[in-house]
Amino acid sequence: MLPPRVIKAIIKIVGKDFFSDKKEDLLCYAYDATQKSHLPDAVVFPGSAKEISNIIKLANDYHFAVTPRGAGSGMAGGSVPIKKGVVLALTRLNRILEIDEKNLYVWVEPGVITGDLQQAVAEKGLFYPPDPASLSFSTIGGNVATCAGGARAVKYGVTKDYVLALEIVLPTGEIIYTGKKTVKGVSGYDLVPLFVGSEGTLGIFTKILLRLLPLPPQRGTILLNIKNLKILPDLLVKLLYLPERPTAIEFMDDLCRECLKEKFSFSLPPGEGLLLLEADGSEREVDFILDTIITIAKTLNIEIIAKEKGEKNELWEIRRALSPAIFKFGERKRNYDIVVPYKNILTMILYLKKIREKYGFFILCFGHIGDGNLHVNILYDAQKEDKVEEIAKKIIKKTLNLEGSISGEHGIGFKNITYLSWEIKPHTLFLMQKIKQFFDPNNILNPGKIFPL
Repeated sequence: MLPPRVIKAIIKIVGKDFFSDKKEDLLCYAYDATQKSHLPDAVVFPGSAKEISNIIKLANDYHFAVTPRGAGSGMAGGSVPIKKGVVLALTRLNRILEIDEKNLYVWVEPGVITGDLQQAVAEKGLFYPPDPASLSFSTIGGNVATCAGGARAVKYGVTKDYVLALEIVLPTGEIIYTGKKTVKGVSGYDLVPLFVGSEGTLGIFTKILLRLLPLPPQRGTILLNIKNLKILPDLLVKLLYLPERPTAIEFMDDLCRECLKEKFSFSLPPGEGLLLLEADGSEREVDFILDTIITIAKTLNIEIIAKEKGEKNELWEIRRALSPAIFKFGERKRNYDIVVPYKNILTMILYLKKIREKYGFFILCFGHIGDGNLHVNILYDAQKEDKVEEIAKKIIKKTLNLEGSISGEHGIGFKNITYLSWEIKPHTLFLMQKIKQFFDPNNILNPGKIFPL
């Protein structure tokens, strides 16, 4: 519980309308998409970098934790206040400050919804490529904090590839600006990549400068039936070697097919998986890429199920409906966003099927196979929690044995802390902890994330 003098000081900073310690409000900010919850002492809605700075300075004086929060859509517990204290909800900082059409950049505040930003720049003929599945409700601040990816990463990269500059409140309360508006710039250390993906442990973003691209005028989508998973390596190599790479290469396994089959307006043929591909560009470019994919598919005896053109289509709507649909297999879900090199993707997918058969669990695999990122979902009932942990450890160990990483885009949060030390060598992990200690000597900003308390 916060001392009365601290509560009084916070209210003086933000105003009484933007502070709450009512339990009904605290419950709303106690959890994220992991459904793991820890009740904070208070939730605060700052309206400026200065207000955030003053709260952070207060936290250092009185040693209470501060947990920054966007939309609470994270999959690793990054915004869960595990050490109580104050949740800083950044929803008021939700403005698109400037769209510069000539210089191809946009200034935004962290609370801007990703999909809203994409729509706003599209109206000016511009394009912000990163597209996490949560884009309709996740925020840019959260995307930057986790270095969010999405289906388009295979062609366009991830969030870090679009962040040019940041205004940041440091864990000691100073407000700094780092980065450049220019395409080039090597003056001093480039600190932007250090903060991108830092999960709210090194600073709180208050303004974000993002790079934009011209909006592709046309899109096309094609759905392939994978009768036998063993064809995947050959198919993937051919797709990745195309002069114009597909915008997205999305995989869904046999259990995902089962979840989605009733949502399609057409029947699905028998098979072990589905591959959803997207192309973008001019009308001519899209037609060429789709025709090339069809030619490749035919040479490998792969069946084309459907083909669509246009920004909105049934195939993508169905793909985005997959995450909630998988709950038909269990009341609880444990998910991991592992990533492995291309050469080991098939080995990983087959291993997941083997584990599924050995333990009798529903383990679904889908994701961005075009960049090696697989979303592994273990569905189970409450009484099987202990066995799930055993399965998870086997999956993580296999991922690392295959030269992979435990997280491609969701981050470490507190959910994956144990596994981080399995992947990162002790000396490197020690250096990371020293960086955290340098920026946050009192460990007040998002404690218990990435590193143990």
